[in-house]
Parts: sequence; structure tokens; C-alpha cells
Amino acid sequence: MKKILVAGAGGFIAGHLVKRLINQGHAVRAVDIKPLNKWYQVSEQADNLVLDLRLRENCHNTVNGQHEVFNLAADMGGMGFIENNKAACMISVLINTHLLIASRDCGIDRFFYASSACVYNGDKQTDPNNPGLKESDAYPALAEDGYGWEKLFSERMCRHFREDFGLATRIARFHNVYGPYGTYDGGREKAPAAICRKVIEASVTGKKEIVIWGDGHQTRSFMYIDDCIKGIIDIMYSDILEPLNLGSSEMVSINQLVDIVEDIACYKLARTYDLQAPKGVRGRNSDNALIKKYLGWEPSIPLKEGMKKTYDWIKVQIEQDRRSEKHANKFNI
Repeated sequence: MKKILVAGAGGFIAGHLVKRLINQGHAVRAVDIKPLNKWYQVSEQADNLVLDLRLRENCHNTVNGQHEVFNLAADMGGMGFIENNKAACMISVLINTHLLIASRDCGIDRFFYASSACVYNGDKQTDPNNPGLKESDAYPALAEDGYGWEKLFSERMCRHFREDFGLATRIARFHNVYGPYGTYDGGREKAPAAICRKVIEASVTGKKEIVIWGDGHQTRSFMYIDDCIKGIIDIMYSDILEPLNLGSSEMVSINQLVDIVEDIACYKLARTYDLQAPKGVRGRNSDNALIKKYLGWEPSIPLKEGMKKTYDWIKVQIEQDRRSEKHANKFNI
């Protein structure tokens, strides 16, 4: 049993990670800035703390006594959020910087940093038929403004703390993670959850139209949460020093993603395209040659399978929300 700190534990991915580490028999300290009732998942077996890890003192206090650190904490969301909140995204650099300093000072054995495909050079993502981004495509640097630059800088910090202080750092570049217990409304949701919500709400209300950001031809790959958690743990305990892609290589257009959700719902919609909405790069996919070479594995859960599980979970949440709203209206709450 190890004592493990998970930063950003109130978020989607880290909430799943906390559960997995507890199931493996570890003592987990789960930390997030959000109030506990706003966490996506709360594991009662964890030492759950509400702290602002942008503050150096909080990082030292919470890292002290632990063996390992998983840093998944960041102020982020889908494209609509990161394009309109660049400064907020950049401020997350304080979290990783202060956690690294605390990990060095407290003798942490291993440190995992959750980076993003947003670090990749934008000039390599102008074609929807993206052949797959190799890890080397992060340089020469032209990252996503705001969020991508914060991630790329924090990657460099991890590298230099490893080189200068001997801290064993590991880095994964996430490519669009989705699944149950994630954000599906409110402005921070990503495309899979947003499309599920829109189709479910349309089917419930009888609406016949869906609004899609962009022209629908932009492409992405989407990784189901179970693959993501396996990849995080495998990378953390590997001997790989360089950042690794952690994403599915099953690329689809946004139009194709809508097709998948419509098939799950058995509900077809007319499509309206909002060309002024945030839409990100034209094409992004994960080249998995390195992770297959080093780990003999890559994310492999089919998109249709993962989307069905995600759709079913979001549908239950929306149905519960509607029942609560009716109850509140009935009693004038």
C-alpha cells in the first residue's frame, strides 16, 4: 500500500482514478478546489480535502507524507471554455509548479502530470484528414493559445525537475476523454457529452433540430475513460521519460459523432451549423506508435461502445434533473 495524492480529484478523470487506486489497495488523498458537493465522484475511503493548489503552502501541506503524486488539476473544459478563458487556463501553471516544488522538498517517489493534445503545433492540424500527431509534433512550438501553452510549459517543468533534482516524472498527453460521471452541461462539456445531451433533450421535447459548432467536418479521436485510467497507471509506473500520447486512434468527424449518438437514441435530427462558435483545430488524431512500442498497448475501446455507456448515463442524469424540477415546481420550491 502506498500513500498517493490525486490532485483535481473532484474532476471527471481524476474521480475515476481515485476509485481505481483505492481498489488497488492504496491510501488516497483526494484534493480539489471545488466544494465537496460539486465533485463528480466522492470516494468515502479517500482522505478528501478542499484546497486551492495554486497556493504553494497548500501544496506542501498536502504533499507531505505521501509517496506519489498524480496531478490532474487544471481549470479547463471543452473548446467553448478554453477559447474564452485563456488567462484562467494559464493560471493553472501555478498548480503544477508548486506541486513539483513540494514533491521535490518532500521526497516524493513518482510524479504524474496530465498534459493534453492541445500542446501540438497548430500548423499540423489544419487538415481534417489528420494522419495522427506524433509526440515530436509538439515542436517547433505553436500550442493552443492559453491552455495548450500552459500544458507545454508544465511538461518542461516536469522534465527539468527530473533532470535537475532526480524527481521521477511521467507525462501523458490526453486526447479527448469521455465517459460517465463527466460534465455534460454548463459550458465546460466536451463534444461527446454535449452531443449526447442535445440529442437526449431533443428526443424528450420533440425538437427536430441540433446545432453543431463548426461545419461538422472537423475531426477528433475520443478515448473512453476506462482506457484512459489504464493508460495513466501504466505510464506512471513505466520507465518512459518522454511525454506519451494517450488517446484513441479511431478518428471521426463531428458529423460522424452525431450519427453515432442518433443511432443510439434512434432519433434523427436536422442539422444547423454555427460557423461562429468555437471549434478548435480542423483535424486532430493520436499517433500511437510510441505507446505501442513502449507498453505493447493502446486505447482500444470502440467509440460506439463507449458512447452507448456515456449516453445511457447522461440520459439518467437528465431524467433525474427533470423529475427534480417538476417536484420543485409542484411545491413552489
